[in-house]
Amino acid sequence: MLTHLSLLSPSSSSTIRLHNTKPKSLFHPFPPSSYPSSNLTFLHRKPYPHEKTTYPHTKNNTFKPSALADFGFGNFESAQSVLEAVSVLTAIIVVHESGHFLAAYLQGIHVSKFAVGFGPILAKFNANNVEYSLRAFPLGGFVGFPDNDPDSDIPVDDKNLLKNRPIVDRVLVISAGVIANIVFAYVIIFLHIVFVGMPIQESFPGVVVPEVRPFSAASRDGLLPGDVILSVNDVEIPKSVPNSVNSVSQVVDVIKKSPKSSVLFKVGRGGEDFFIKVTPDQNLDGSGRIGVQLAPNVKILNEKPKDVLEAFSFTGREFWGLTFNVVDSLKQTFLKFSQTASKVWGPVAIIAVGAEVAKSNINGLYQFAAILNLNLAVINLLPLPALDGGSLALILVEAIRGGRKLPLEVEQGIMSSGITLVFVLGIFLIIRDTLNLDFIKDLL
Repeated sequence: MLTHLSLLSPSSSSTIRLHNTKPKSLFHPFPPSSYPSSNLTFLHRKPYPHEKTTYPHTKNNTFKPSALADFGFGNFESAQSVLEAVSVLTAIIVVHESGHFLAAYLQGIHVSKFAVGFGPILAKFNANNVEYSLRAFPLGGFVGFPDNDPDSDIPVDDKNLLKNRPIVDRVLVISAGVIANIVFAYVIIFLHIVFVGMPIQESFPGVVVPEVRPFSAASRDGLLPGDVILSVNDVEIPKSVPNSVNSVSQVVDVIKKSPKSSVLFKVGRGGEDFFIKVTPDQNLDGSGRIGVQLAPNVKILNEKPKDVLEAFSFTGREFWGLTFNVVDSLKQTFLKFSQTASKVWGPVAIIAVGAEVAKSNINGLYQFAAILNLNLAVINLLPLPALDGGSLALILVEAIRGGRKLPLEVEQGIMSSGITLVFVLGIFLIIRDTLNLDFIKDLL
């Protein structure tokens, strides 16, 4: 699973024509996913229809972090929070694959397999000539079709094989995964607003330090959980909500650029302000780290809608706001790839971030799930091999050619190259993100 949440970017799916010894399948590795600015910026970029800015400097004990601003992707200290993050990702995969499956099944198209994950089968059962399986590597999933399966008893000219159906039917099957994730994101946001309420964000000056790792540079030099960083090297931290997210990145950037060099923090604690010098440790890549989480200094209140119409109004605002953020983040990734490549995450990073969000508050977990769904939907629409958009592009070429498909060998080459690229990128991200985990860095 790759993302821009961009190669967990939510999951990628595509129709691949395999050799005649294997069935056709809709293949969905989670493509890369990337988020703008600081880690989990998506949780704070215009997600709220109402924002309130206040200026009195107070310590905010009610806010818990929903952003990781340190120099890794957190840690796996809470098994429950990790399980919650994995459950969210699994649910998103199941919803995506179910979209493809139901679109085929309801049209009477033959389906042979429904799998969550890849590789060796951990568990399986058969029902109505379909093999349902859970596999070892949670990088996505697939729906298999018996189109080219030599062991299938279905005649090759059967009108209900996917390859023999009209273009419109195939387009519906291929795009159904994306549609399912979009609908799922909307439902998540709606349920959150109805049962929890619309988040209303009140901002305060500075950046909060929700957690300080034991034996870290921050711990040695005197930073404590709950501290509010008001300035870094005599540069004041902005107060407004949009800038508060950039403030986290601002602090992170200063620390990264200062390995083994003192950084002067003005800290608010218990109603008093004072200065602390912290000397960042040095990472393997030469950057600095102090072993903290950082988050915008905000307080989140929840306002429940007065009636059904207001619930749908709140949902619409939140849905389109998050969708804009996902699309804008993806655009920035392509336009400024050299600057944003490090924010392309794999499954390890996404689970780590999801675990931190799960430990923070219910608002963050809802938004995390919604963002992953939207990210997956947008990424999968890109016209790239191994993505749903790549399969749709091949069908478009077929339509332009008057219904004549590209030679089988050409389609196989295009899709195989895309799948290979996704897996290579996925392995790279898994290794990189694992090495970025705080407890792995401590071991190294």
